[in-house]
Amino acid sequence: MEEQITEWRGGRAANPRGTNQSGLRAYNERLVLSMLHRQGAMAGSDVARLAGLSAQTVSVIMRRLEQDGLLLRGDPVRGKVGKPSVPMSVNPDGAFAIGLKIGRRTADLVLADLMGQPRIQLHAAYRYPMPEAIVDFLKDGIATIKRELTKEEFGRIAGIGIAKPYEIWSWHESIGAPEGEIARWKLLNFEDEIAQFTHLPVYVDNDATAACRAEHIYGRGRELGSFGYFYIGSFVGGGIVLNDTVFDGALGNAGSFGSLPARRADGTACQLVDAASLYLLEADLARAGVDPSRLWVQPQEWSDFSDVLDDWIERTSAQLAQACLTVCAVVDFDTILLDGAFPEAVRKRMVERTRSIMSSLDHRGLIIPKLEGGTIGRNARALGAASAPMFSQFLLNTHAGFAQG
Repeated sequence: MEEQITEWRGGRAANPRGTNQSGLRAYNERLVLSMLHRQGAMAGSDVARLAGLSAQTVSVIMRRLEQDGLLLRGDPVRGKVGKPSVPMSVNPDGAFAIGLKIGRRTADLVLADLMGQPRIQLHAAYRYPMPEAIVDFLKDGIATIKRELTKEEFGRIAGIGIAKPYEIWSWHESIGAPEGEIARWKLLNFEDEIAQFTHLPVYVDNDATAACRAEHIYGRGRELGSFGYFYIGSFVGGGIVLNDTVFDGALGNAGSFGSLPARRADGTACQLVDAASLYLLEADLARAGVDPSRLWVQPQEWSDFSDVLDDWIERTSAQLAQACLTVCAVVDFDTILLDGAFPEAVRKRMVERTRSIMSSLDHRGLIIPKLEGGTIGRNARALGAASAPMFSQFLLNTHAGFAQG
């Protein structure tokens, strides 16, 4: 397989329909597989009706996908008349993908199956990310995955998705990284480095956009056609879903909500990233004499610094409330989802407080959106990264295409 780096880009299209022309068989296979992936098990007759394909075409496609190990045959369902229908569903073991999340404090590597369930997970924590260490982490992780899988299973890995912050070398002062060292990211060529130890294709995505994609595919996005999305990691970011597809924008940076204008408590102007991010909680904990690395080393144990946490949630919720209204002034979102690299209890509190503050703000000319919590949490960025190889080879993203990097 030829090595490739692909940037995940977004475009626009509407209501995909099938075609019975034999020359577009690959498209039809992706369409059928994508419908079953998103909507669950269905009989061929239902797929044909929804896809606008002939029953014969769908039957041939389903047999081929089943032979390739991508679909599973369910038990026949007998009706009152006619032959029993046989529901078909996606085989989670039909394909796998590796997702790597590069964060400013941690890196996560996940092997996900075709339905987005993590099969193997690896984690690394550090003061700040360095290219050499991240590449070594990926190399060692692939070796671990290879040991855990059979040769046949390893051969079903579709590729490697990488979710990383946009301009990871920016805001180096906020995380205490030496500018000269962190700037080495500018010189990193993923293609050259990764090609030294694997021939798997590689896809690079913005980390917050990847998190949004995971929520869209595996979480609340299954029931929401369009929504705004905020994800709070070391730095806050976001994403946009329009017409059932993550919208990346012409340059792949749509939903860059961390760059929204904001104001600190003292009234000075800043960006949202400077007022609603986890690195601010780190600083608060350090001032209170609590080791801030516990946020990443013990991610589920946040209960014993409640005073500091309470204050951070209050400040962050106020910032997010204003940001939610701001994005709704541009895109008329019905729903905004909020998630982050924190325990579920923290997410629940932040959603409730942000919702309350937002209702008290001046919202003339706007319809206040429903604010709800995401469902993926810490794994969102890694799982979103792993979804890129799946879409590239098996699924149909109705509005998105790939641009060669």
